[in-house]
Amino acid sequence: MTFWEKIYRSNFFIKLRHWEYWPFGIVQFPVILYYIWLSLRARSFIFFSGSNPGITMGGMFGESKFDVIKKIPKQYIPQTFLIVGPTNAEEVAQQIKNNGLSLPLIFKPELGERGFMVKRITSHQDIENYIQKMKFNFLIQDLVSYPLEFGVFYTRFPDQEKGRVTSVTMKEMLSVTGDGKTTLQDLILNLDRAKLQWDKLKLTFADRLKEVLHEGEKLELVSIGNHCLGTKFLDGSHLINDELSDAFDVISKQIEGFYFGRFDLRVASLEDLYKGNVKILELNGCGAEPAHIYQPGFPLLKGMKVLMSHWKNIFLIAQKNAQRGFRFTTVGEARQHYKKFKQRTAA
Repeated sequence: MTFWEKIYRSNFFIKLRHWEYWPFGIVQFPVILYYIWLSLRARSFIFFSGSNPGITMGGMFGESKFDVIKKIPKQYIPQTFLIVGPTNAEEVAQQIKNNGLSLPLIFKPELGERGFMVKRITSHQDIENYIQKMKFNFLIQDLVSYPLEFGVFYTRFPDQEKGRVTSVTMKEMLSVTGDGKTTLQDLILNLDRAKLQWDKLKLTFADRLKEVLHEGEKLELVSIGNHCLGTKFLDGSHLINDELSDAFDVISKQIEGFYFGRFDLRVASLEDLYKGNVKILELNGCGAEPAHIYQPGFPLLKGMKVLMSHWKNIFLIAQKNAQRGFRFTTVGEARQHYKKFKQRTAA
């Protein structure tokens, strides 16, 4: 590899070439200006709290994932329970047994964003390692092995009977495919998306880095569908139709105080997706994004336009709920809530 190739394939230039990796403030700057304009119209900088009256702060930040998932009918969710710290590995193992579950399982913070500390736990040692790093409450969730994972964004206006699906994100887990000659380490480093995860992957696969995968052999490197862990987000807008919207109408109307947000889910097939036969891993409120815009090559200006429309819907739903008697959270209340959120997530 030449000097210029090394520069071109450095992590900095990989991120520079793909706006999906750009810092939040750069991509969101025009959206922030639009948010300020909407706040002036709403006469509240926290108007988004009215988008989902049944979720703390509308789901912008600081909501308990456990409180939210408990609102969803049981047939749509994997078994999930809360671990209240401080605790130890033996107590956690006993609670897993008491709940009729067994490893592997998914551990995730009760409060958290963008995949922070979401881990697949496969052994007692994994439990011990997780507890050493996790200093606050966390959830244990049954592992859903369905092959397809989606983010489905749903929008319903309070004065309308029917809602609609406004975004579908397909998720492609980070993986490499062998050629019978190249070591796992080189397969990882030769793939831009995997190279960005090298610091984590070299620890996860420390005992396999010199292994040569057979030709055509596919190895999934990360099994958690988060962008920050290397998952590729793909635009699934072509999947949106009336049948899909009807299916998520049925689900969403059973969730008290919910109008706007993204269902992160797994499903056995597209047929089951359209029937609403899904397992919802998380429900994220107005703080979630229509993540299909992060498909590699998705036009930046088009993505910003989608985000503008996203915020317009938040504003319109919040205004409708205000007319129905909902009181927006004040700036002072939001500040206090944010302080508590940061305190409860401080490692």
